[in-house]
Amino acid sequence: MSLIKETYEVEGMSCASCAGSVESMLSSLNGIKSAQVNYANSSVIVVFDDKKISHQEMEKSIDEIGYKLNTNQKNKDISEIEELEKTRLSKAKQKAIYSIVFTIPVFIISMFYHHMPHGNWIMLAFSMPVIFLFGRNFYIIALKQAKHLSANMDTLVALGTGSAFIISLFNTFFPSYLNSRGIQPHVYYEAATVIISLILLGKYLEEKAKSKTSGSIRKLMGLKVKAATVVREGKEITLSIDDVVLGDIIVIRPGEKIPVDGRIIDGFTAVDESMITGEPIPVEKAVNDKVIGSTINKNGSFKMIAEKVGKDTLLSQIIELVKNAQGSKAPVQKLADKIASVFVPVVLLIASLSAFAWYFIGPEPSSTHAFVTFITVLIIACPCALGLATPTALMVGIGKGAENGILIKNAESLEKARQINVIVIDKTGTITKGKPEVTEIIWLKSKTEQRTILEEILAIEKKSEHPLAESIVNYLKDYSITNPRVTEFESKTGRGVTAKINDASYIIGNYKLITDSGIEIEKEQSYFTGFGLTAQTHVFVARNNNLIALILISDQIKSNSKKAIQELQQMNLKVHMLTGDNAATAEAISKESGVDFYQAELLPGDKLNYIKNLQKQGLKVAMVGDGINDSPALAQADIGMAMGQGTDIAIESADITLVKGDLEKITSAIKLSVLTLKTIKQNLFWAFIYNIITIPIAAGILYPVNGFLLNPMIAGGAMAFSSVSVVLNSLRLKRKSI
Repeated sequence: MSLIKETYEVEGMSCASCAGSVESMLSSLNGIKSAQVNYANSSVIVVFDDKKISHQEMEKSIDEIGYKLNTNQKNKDISEIEELEKTRLSKAKQKAIYSIVFTIPVFIISMFYHHMPHGNWIMLAFSMPVIFLFGRNFYIIALKQAKHLSANMDTLVALGTGSAFIISLFNTFFPSYLNSRGIQPHVYYEAATVIISLILLGKYLEEKAKSKTSGSIRKLMGLKVKAATVVREGKEITLSIDDVVLGDIIVIRPGEKIPVDGRIIDGFTAVDESMITGEPIPVEKAVNDKVIGSTINKNGSFKMIAEKVGKDTLLSQIIELVKNAQGSKAPVQKLADKIASVFVPVVLLIASLSAFAWYFIGPEPSSTHAFVTFITVLIIACPCALGLATPTALMVGIGKGAENGILIKNAESLEKARQINVIVIDKTGTITKGKPEVTEIIWLKSKTEQRTILEEILAIEKKSEHPLAESIVNYLKDYSITNPRVTEFESKTGRGVTAKINDASYIIGNYKLITDSGIEIEKEQSYFTGFGLTAQTHVFVARNNNLIALILISDQIKSNSKKAIQELQQMNLKVHMLTGDNAATAEAISKESGVDFYQAELLPGDKLNYIKNLQKQGLKVAMVGDGINDSPALAQADIGMAMGQGTDIAIESADITLVKGDLEKITSAIKLSVLTLKTIKQNLFWAFIYNIITIPIAAGILYPVNGFLLNPMIAGGAMAFSSVSVVLNSLRLKRKSI
């Protein structure tokens, strides 16, 4: 049996339980081994046997439960994907805005001018587009959920708003019916329209958040090189990247991106591989060295042979890792949906039982009382406060986070924050500054003219294009006074530079350049014990064939990193450090920063697997990173935290962004997450406490005791009061300290 694994787009999912429905339906079909829905980017990964099931059968099964499966959406250009995303987001925005526009006059008339002539008819006219146009999906999905004997938030919305609209419609057309029976014929158009508008607004904000999540994949796709200069039949021609094949000879010039993975066959250069390794110092490459697609060639020309193209390149593999990591996050069903799945059947049962009781054993007019009681129970169960519970707490929590330099993307991260017990931190740009700096100049000879020498080194390094030269120039910039004239400047590829200033000849470069120039280095060994075994890069300076100085360059640890790591450890969190850098550097940084564990020389897939292994041990993991190479791990972690100065792709793969790249904000982010989730749960309590108390009263439980029967208008008031309680409780979050 040959299985095929494909990713398809799913349209129409409006909640986490929708994802579960799609997953369950596909998994139940003969010929499908597994189906995994990624609600974040509205897609599903299906593993199936194409001999047993066709695309048409899959599409039909999903259509039956109210969603649309697109099996012909493969290989779209990034511009097409972005256009579809914009269209979907635009539709959600328009629905929310138009619904609010039509709701405002209904709300104003209901609250302040409900006695105006023809007020009910005017409200009906404005309510109909909201109910039948902008909010129709709630009723469609609720019906399809009912067919499969299930319920979610949409069911609750449809029941509450539908019953409010139906009784309002009846009382608008036949006000005399209830009047003649001594019951005031109230209308509840504002309840129905306000609820739908608020929830549509929430769905738009959710769609916007989902768009940002899938944006990380789109931006990764955007990194791919679109064309390459290929040598064919002795001529250089420019081809689309899709036309490059294995074995092609490709010409790469300074400043160009390397189009595919391969091996250098002619030339020498330095390549910025920070996209993959996260390390800021470019890597020198010579003949037979491997080069990676989409990394940047810095200062040399070379020829390479294509060894991996298309889906086999490392960047394509990173894209798949991010997709799979996002999809592997089990969709956390929203608390509101969980409550709705139990609450809806209970409300329907109570409403039905009370109606039957009034009809068969109640006083006259029994049929009227049965109808009013049934509607009152449904109205009081209407989820206005439920619709506000999560978004109001999130808005306040997100606002407070933003004030403190913490951006929170979604509610899932809030739900999991309390359970985190391991923090995994990328080294470069997270614990360290992410930029090479001169840390020290060690003088090997006692010289009175040190200032003159430094000025001459600065003049020489200004002419160099090597990436390390920039850090030396920045360090010595204050010595630029006389600007001495540099002559006989020569760049020694992969080793350093030589030059003359006046009568002094200079050799500035690595260990190999110095020894190849015949300069004795061993007798100066005491000045740099452990050479090559520290987290430093060494640049040697020789003047007139005498070794006079050693310049140490490294990626410095941030001033507050050690304190931040200690704070996390005081919260009983284990701190792990991951890096693509060498083991010696990793060991030095781990000791200086005080992390519990570290791993070095890791590629993006290795970091992702490290997170997976921790999760397999039953640990809840937060990943903190800033680079493209961190994005798969950020997506896989239970909570991904991106440094604000990092790449857009890292930020969009993460759940939380630390705006100023301050590690100390991790503890604040966890505290804020816990407080916000606590507020959401409190809100859900307030959203239902009035319902729990008043539903039995609405059903008529007090009537046999004191003859009291809850008026539908009072039911609407209780619903409104619960909404006010939710908003006030959310605002309390502002005063909490993090």
